[in-house]
Amino acid sequence: MNFTDIARLRLYNQHIIQADFTTARDVVSWMGAMQAQDYNGALWSIGLRSQKLTRQDIEQSISNREIVRTWPMRGTLHFLAAEDVRWMIKLLTPQIISGTAGRRRQLELDDTVLRKSRSLIENALSGGKCLTRDALCRLLDDNGIATTGQRGIHILLHLSEEGVLCFGPHEGKQPTFVLLEEWIPPTQEKGRDESLSLLAKRYFTSHGPATLKDFAGWGKMTLKDSRLGIELARDTIRKIVIDNVEYWHTDTTEKTTARVVSLLLPGFDEYMLGYKDRTPALEVQHSSKIVPGNNGMFLSTIVVDGQVVGTWKKIIRKGGIQIQLIPFVSLNGPEMSDITQAGNRYGQFMQAPVEILPIGS
Repeated sequence: MNFTDIARLRLYNQHIIQADFTTARDVVSWMGAMQAQDYNGALWSIGLRSQKLTRQDIEQSISNREIVRTWPMRGTLHFLAAEDVRWMIKLLTPQIISGTAGRRRQLELDDTVLRKSRSLIENALSGGKCLTRDALCRLLDDNGIATTGQRGIHILLHLSEEGVLCFGPHEGKQPTFVLLEEWIPPTQEKGRDESLSLLAKRYFTSHGPATLKDFAGWGKMTLKDSRLGIELARDTIRKIVIDNVEYWHTDTTEKTTARVVSLLLPGFDEYMLGYKDRTPALEVQHSSKIVPGNNGMFLSTIVVDGQVVGTWKKIIRKGGIQIQLIPFVSLNGPEMSDITQAGNRYGQFMQAPVEILPIGS
């Protein structure tokens, strides 16, 4: 097995080339957690793992409380299946909260301020209410808690990591916040070992083959906890060694012998963000083209046979969507045919006609 095999296996296990899920909840549950910093891109990440889901279908799943957007790991927004929110937050956010204490001190957000903020927000949202970030910041400002200089978003982030808040449905183009306890039905408590085992099974089943460091980086966990999670999941996952590096995955090798099609992935898709080491899918010389200026903003990618070979942009027009391709290498006829099909699927998802622009236009 080599890097090409690893890339193909990841595409298969992430259900990108299978694309056979029928509900948003099933996609997100399978993946464990899906990066959702870019809301629009995250919706496409869910949609491309299905044959027919549209953007409207996925947003309906949010309104139906089947999937939830919040900050469960790495201080970064993700989509989770509703039944996974509580145990994942309990497992992963304490270390994040501890690690960001210095930033809260810089912002003068002490326990007194945070308690008062929580009380005000809980009272405002109680009874099933949904309020935007701007509305909650105005509430805090009106009650003597300044939200300037990133204080507002850090208050909302902290309360979300404590399991008080999560995102609800959009109000126009703006997301709203809701009380997590009211938004999601109660779920059975999980012990720490059970949670670590489940997280490892979800990650390596959906993201494998992947390494210990990939898993630790994805969940922002200590190597000790990550090793324990792997050990507890040994009934589901197995180890392979490639170039003296240990990878963990489920045994799906026979599914990935053939070349896979060309794809159009959003910028923050788990195919890129789900790993500490991205070299199986991305050659080092192209890394800066995916994250220009190393600023943490991942561009949408063209993927051919598991390899990132370019980026793409969508241009919204009155009559539909145009897709501009910026490849790093030459694309042949079959690859362009695949990309046209991928563009058509994106158009179905967006419920709008799509035109692939000639390269260089």
